[in-house]
Amino acid sequence: MARFYIENFGCRATQADGAALERQFLERGLEHAGAARDAEIVVLNTCTVTEGADKDARASIRRLQRVNPDCRILVTGCYAQRAPEELAALPGVTWVVGNSHKHQAAEIATSLSVGFVPLAELSGGQERIPPFRKERERVGHPALGQLFKAQLSGDRTSNVIVGDIFAHTELLAAPVFEAANERTRPNLKVQDGCDNRCSFCVIPYVRGQSRSLPSERVIAEVRTLVEAGYREVVISGINLGRWGRDLPAVRYSSLAVRETPPESPSTSSFFGAQESAAKRTAGSERRIANSDQRLVDLIRAILSQTALERLRISSVEPMDWSDELIGLAAASERIAKHAHVPMQSGSDRVLRRMHRKYRPWHYREKILKIRKAMPTAAIGADVMVGFPGETEAEFDETRSMIEELPFTYLHVFTYSARPGTPAAEQPGQVPVAVARERNRVLREIAAGKKAAFMRSLVGTVVGAITLQSGGAEFTEALTDNYLKMKVSGHHEANRWMDAKVEGMNGEMLMGKPMVGPAGEPAWREPGWSVAHAAPPIVVT
Repeated sequence: MARFYIENFGCRATQADGAALERQFLERGLEHAGAARDAEIVVLNTCTVTEGADKDARASIRRLQRVNPDCRILVTGCYAQRAPEELAALPGVTWVVGNSHKHQAAEIATSLSVGFVPLAELSGGQERIPPFRKERERVGHPALGQLFKAQLSGDRTSNVIVGDIFAHTELLAAPVFEAANERTRPNLKVQDGCDNRCSFCVIPYVRGQSRSLPSERVIAEVRTLVEAGYREVVISGINLGRWGRDLPAVRYSSLAVRETPPESPSTSSFFGAQESAAKRTAGSERRIANSDQRLVDLIRAILSQTALERLRISSVEPMDWSDELIGLAAASERIAKHAHVPMQSGSDRVLRRMHRKYRPWHYREKILKIRKAMPTAAIGADVMVGFPGETEAEFDETRSMIEELPFTYLHVFTYSARPGTPAAEQPGQVPVAVARERNRVLREIAAGKKAAFMRSLVGTVVGAITLQSGGAEFTEALTDNYLKMKVSGHHEANRWMDAKVEGMNGEMLMGKPMVGPAGEPAWREPGWSVAHAAPPIVVT
């Protein structure tokens, strides 16, 4: 029996795609290998959000050539969608499969030989040619939607299968488990793609338009996880707050695009061509139907139709944190008190150059509403430094806003130019040394805020789910408000408990289980509340 191995790079959405890929290979009768060196087929599920992500993927290909030179390498994911020819030219790569055809990766790897095969053989008999293939050919890119053979060095050949991502309606869905915590907290991707056009971001062009996993499928996946014994599930997406907006029209969207004649090319850019198609698609969908489904409706359905004990909501854009969503998250004892709200910059001028859809005062209002509604919640943000043209004064606006707002953690990123994005062509690229120093300043502020949040919990009782045991001395756990904690004693994973916070050790809380009348840990049943855990907190 052939063995396969999947290596995932990047975000939770990519990891979720990897879990769905694993399902595909297992369903086709392959065996999962314990390591890449032991596999006949190795899948590299790539990210392309930064230049560093691209470098990591290329380094992994070179490493595979050293440790397992006879394996067949299938490269898929966002990097494969963005630059398939670049990856196909690397020695050792057998297939390059874009996100457009990722849902057929296992079929491709197990049933196709190296060489030319018409796409019709993958599509059930009728080749689907995207409306702007000619534009790609005109600007020097290989034809999209076609499987072709690229001759490489020596006897190597590579199959490249990349199609029109904006005509793509598939959404790979399978729960993903953290390697160290496979018995707890599965992550379920319920949305993919993005209709925003932030000037720095390549993701819409490699993941396509926003599309949602229908509510009934989400419910079915969550029920399956609950029946398997999982107590907390994280729902995620590329732009999670847009869940449901496409559902009434998604079944018609690709037909609408095919019936619309391709527009005349207005730009030689690959991204410009895809952008035009995206606008045609979006316009066609708006003419067909408008969705009244929202993320808050999905959350209510999960709470009412499943027995899930704890639902955690991953990153949601600030404009999608409606009063209704904030109120529901605050009121439900089954929703983790945790809000991740991407910020990117505290400067109005920078946000405008980024093409973000909110202003600093809008963002501030959302964060303060969340804090008022959930006094003990974890509140996090993504922040970018070194965006083109970012002056010292604009950076100071970001720094001041971060100092002012009640964040409990931050993810700070240094801008990385992505080929073809508008920001990459903007003047005033910030020197690397300056950007790194700004990154250091914000990380230092974030560390202070997290420490203050943790200190405020010392002496209180918090709820937490056990993750894994560190031996007889302690068990690692995660609090409802997203803090790691070492709980004294050995405890079974995937159990909710009450623990008293007795101190801190670095970035971890130190806790002692509360005990019942017979001296056993105070395990919590579904619907327990963390309202008793701590007094209101103001983090400065």
